[in-house]
Amino acid sequence: MSKADRNRQRAREKIAQAKALEAKRTRRRLSLTVAGAVVLVAAAATGIALAVSGSRTPAGGPSSPHLKLAPLSTLGTLRPAPPSGALGPEGAPIPNGAVPLATDATKTTGQVVDGIKCQTSEQTIFHIHAHLTIFVNGSPRQIPANIGIAGTCLYWLHTHAADGVIHIESPIHRIYALGNFFDEWGQPLGPNQVGPATGHVTALYNGEVYKGNPRDIPLNAHAQIQLEVGAPLSAPESITWPSSL
Repeated sequence: MSKADRNRQRAREKIAQAKALEAKRTRRRLSLTVAGAVVLVAAAATGIALAVSGSRTPAGGPSSPHLKLAPLSTLGTLRPAPPSGALGPEGAPIPNGAVPLATDATKTTGQVVDGIKCQTSEQTIFHIHAHLTIFVNGSPRQIPANIGIAGTCLYWLHTHAADGVIHIESPIHRIYALGNFFDEWGQPLGPNQVGPATGHVTALYNGEVYKGNPRDIPLNAHAQIQLEVGAPLSAPESITWPSSL
């Protein structure tokens, strides 16, 4: 082979090597692009999942555990809910002719209850409201004003009026339960007792039958809770929330 032929052969080999190197680089860039796309798709899916799960969180607070509820029809025929009473100072109705469930709304001593403190100022980091209705043997009972207010301090769960509105005003985001409110009040609550009233307790939560211990009912934002001791049973009361609450 002449010198010229050898030079041409080496040139062809260099060109082939350069092409092979460029092809390898192209394959690497393509692999990185595909991997990046996979990461972006996974991130987008995660973001969507988080957005969906976040949409299940009640306004203004953390999500509560899954509630075991049953249709209202499982209770059979119910008496109609009584007419709403006159609006109280908060814009929510006060039950007509209802006597207080327990006359002493100030049994609280200011000591920590269930990890809940009594403080001299209202807490605003986590501020929501729930509504409680109580019937004993078919007769409405009033939830007194000033539950959870002991002298110069307020517990994170308290009432301002006799309209059944429970104020949840907490320095931390936490799921509080109806049992916490009754503990502050100094009244018992369980499957067979609501305050001084004893008998089988039927609990309703947002128009459905709550299956479980009423102490565990979560105080979520604008939850409408009804406790009925004994019979007859009444259809769930539903209030219209004033804009201030």
